[in-house]
Parts: sequence; C-alpha cells; structure tokens
Amino acid sequence: MLEIDGITKLFGRVTANDRITLSVARGTVHALLGENGAGKSTLMNILYGLYRPDAGRIVLGGRPVVFHSPRDAILAGIGMIHQHFMLVPPLTVAENIVLGHEPLTRPWLDLRRAEREIRDLSRAYGLDVDPGARVWQLPVGQQQRVEILKALYRKADLLILDEPTSVLTPGETEALFGIIRRLRQDGHTVIFISHKLDEVMAISDTITVLRGGRVVATTPRSETTPAQLAVAMVGREVAFRVAHDRRPGGEPMLRVEGLHARSDRGLPALSGVSFVVHRGEILGVAGVDGNGQSELAECIAGLRKPTAGRVSVGGRDATGRSPREVIGMGVGFIPADRQRTGLILDFDIGRNLILKRHDQPPFCHRGFMDFGALQRYAADLVTRFDVRAPGPWVRTRTLSGGNQQKVVLAREVAGEPDVLIAMQPTRGLDVGATEYVQRSLLAQRERGAAILYISTELEEVLGLSDRIVVLSQGEIAGIPVMAALLTRMSI
Repeated sequence: MLEIDGITKLFGRVTANDRITLSVARGTVHALLGENGAGKSTLMNILYGLYRPDAGRIVLGGRPVVFHSPRDAILAGIGMIHQHFMLVPPLTVAENIVLGHEPLTRPWLDLRRAEREIRDLSRAYGLDVDPGARVWQLPVGQQQRVEILKALYRKADLLILDEPTSVLTPGETEALFGIIRRLRQDGHTVIFISHKLDEVMAISDTITVLRGGRVVATTPRSETTPAQLAVAMVGREVAFRVAHDRRPGGEPMLRVEGLHARSDRGLPALSGVSFVVHRGEILGVAGVDGNGQSELAECIAGLRKPTAGRVSVGGRDATGRSPREVIGMGVGFIPADRQRTGLILDFDIGRNLILKRHDQPPFCHRGFMDFGALQRYAADLVTRFDVRAPGPWVRTRTLSGGNQQKVVLAREVAGEPDVLIAMQPTRGLDVGATEYVQRSLLAQRERGAAILYISTELEEVLGLSDRIVVLSQGEIAGIPVMAALLTRMSI
C-alpha cells in the first residue's frame, strides 16, 4: 500500500531522517520502533503532509504523491492519531469529528446526520463513544477513540497511530489493541509508532527499527525477540530491570499524615492518606491511573492545597505552602506532564534548566542575568544527562519527548534535593531512556535523597522500590485490596 523511498529531512544542522526506505503491506499492522528522537514522528509527519521532505518520494497505492498539507493526505485516505490529541475540548464529540468536513443540508450544518453516522461507525468498530458528550468530560482513552473515529469518518484506509498508548491504562491499551485488530480485519492498514517492545510484539505483523534517523532493521514479528529489538533500537544491550540492593532507609524525610484533597472538579480525590519516606529510600506508589496520584504529588509539591491533613519535609511543616517555599525546603518534583507542567516549551534548554534558580548566583548578579554562567552550566548538564540536541540554545519545543524528559530530570536532580517526587518519570520513554532515568534515581537514593516514585507501570514500581504502597480510590489500600490491584495491574 505504501512505499517510502529515500526520505531525508533536515532541521538546520540536525538530520532527523536519513534516506529512509520502507514498504508497508496493505491490511497489516506495521510497527515503527525506535528511541525517543530516532525520527519516527518526523517521518510520519512527512507522510501526513505536516512537513515537506528535503529528498526522497512517497508512493501510495502504486502512485507517487506529494502532500502540501494534511488536507492532501486526508483526501488520499491517510488518517493520523497524534500522541498529543488534536481535539477542541469545549466542543462535542460529533463537532470535533466533523470539524473541517461538516455535513450540510444547505445552508445548515446537519449535526443530527453526523451523529447517526458516528454511532454507526462506533458500533462497527467497537468504539463506544457518546457523540453528544463534551470532549473535556471524557477520559483519555475515550478521547483517543474520538481521534480514531475522526479518521474513519474521513474515509481513511491508512491509519498512523503515534505513540498511542503513552497516556493509557493497561485496560485501555488492551481495548485499543482490540480496535486495531478489528481495523486490520476490515482491510485497513495501520502504522503503529512506539518504543514499547512488549506492545510491538503483541500487535504488529512487521517491525521496522529506526536509530539515529536511519532504518537499521525490518523484520516480521515472528522472527525477532524483544532483546534483539532493544539492541537494534539502542545499539547496545539494555537492562530491562535495573538491579539494586533493597535496604532500610535512614531518618524520616517526608511524612504525609491523614491527607485529604479534592480534584479539579471538586470531587474527593484523597481520603486520609498517610505514609513516611526515609532518607536513602525509594517508596513506590502503585495503582491504576486516576486514583489520586496526581493530587497526592501536587499537594506535596505545593501545587494543590489539601483540605485536611499534614505534610512535613525534614521535620518542617510544608502543608499548603507555595511551590517556591516547598522548593526552598529541598523538594524536587518531576511532574507527569512534562509539556504542560515541567517545561516552558518556547524557552531554550538552558533557561528551562535554571527555572528554579534564575534569580540566584551564579546566574543572576544584582538583578542581571549572567548568560555565560547559564551557558556553561547548561552545556554541562546537556552532556551529563545525554540530552540529544546541538546545544543548550535549542528551543525545548523542538526536542523529542524523551529528551524533554531528560531536561526536566537534569534540572530536578542537579539541585540535589533532599526529597524527590517522581511522578510517572518514564512515561513515554524508550527502553534506553527508561534505564537512564532509573539509574539516575538510584544514584539520588545512594546520595541520600528520599524518593517518592509514583507510576502506573507495575514492573517498574516492583523493580525500583524499597517499599510499596498502593493507592486505590484516594486511599492507601489494605493488604487484600493491594494484592488484588497488583494482580489486576500485572494482567
């Protein structure tokens, strides 16, 4: 169905795609696997008409095509579901799906007709979504279904799914795989972009691996293993679980007592949560996403005021303090959403690295910024934390998700905090970057930091933590509930 022949794309001095050639067979799931920054999304953005290649050609259905915009790609039967959804939250599901392709009973917009067609599509592909619901009210998994329906409504034969599981729970991921299998049975072709080896092995027919913007391997799924794919991705053997000795921690550094908090919708999110994290210890918080993890991290970091309870850091009361005050107590925070909370995307790497210290020496003297000190500091961190960029002057928006995460990690870890809250620190990262983040957190533990490690990735929590608690419906689960939840998460 699709041939990509010698595609090259340059961004200044950076070669994102280097003479990429691959073929995608009709009615198959073709996985595009690679590290963060390997060039996967760039290649698909070219196919979708968002970028123009500097060299090479695209052949679709046996005909060479040139796309000047996404509209050209859509008219050619290509649909793309982006990693960060392209939906308008205040509009309904139906309004989002027909946007730009509105059904008209002249001169009026015929939304009722659209809703009927959307319900028919939903039933045909097992995409259970209410066409009249507002998008902002939908959970992430259902928003993704809206994106898939949008592509199908526009008659897409070839669907590109860019990191589709990065924000999904295990149950939502399995439901998505069922949808993909149904699409394949109906003759659709799917390009599945990912860095998750287990998912690629579960859903794909053929796998192409990119590394450094080049194709390094293409193989049928049945003829490879996760270990072989990891070596192809990273160029070396990767530790899927970082080994370390578990040990009791030192003095209590973070104490949470009877914490209550409400969600953004005003509903109870935390109900009497209590625990202690000791110096030199990693306390893992496991649980299905949406059970109060975000509210817990934000209450500790000063981003949300609890309605009751107490938070103390190093014996000092931190309850309801501002983020600046919490930072001053020696707390670092790696947020779950690096783009919305962790970074200012239009700032360069250097400015993002000093966000917490921009008004302090050596970066600031008598109210004036010392750009030389900033550049030296940033260049050192870019090297130490292996941020793949030409230099610290590069705008953070242009980095891959994994390299953006490394910038957040570098900023938080370089300050050597006494307490480090790591909220989903490996979400959206490839195996190599995940290994790097975990080793960095273990190094902070060895230094004596108290680390609260919050993740929905059960294997990571089990592998990295010294002790574990499970958060269920805003409460620390008892032993029976904890066992049941751990079993459910592992499934």
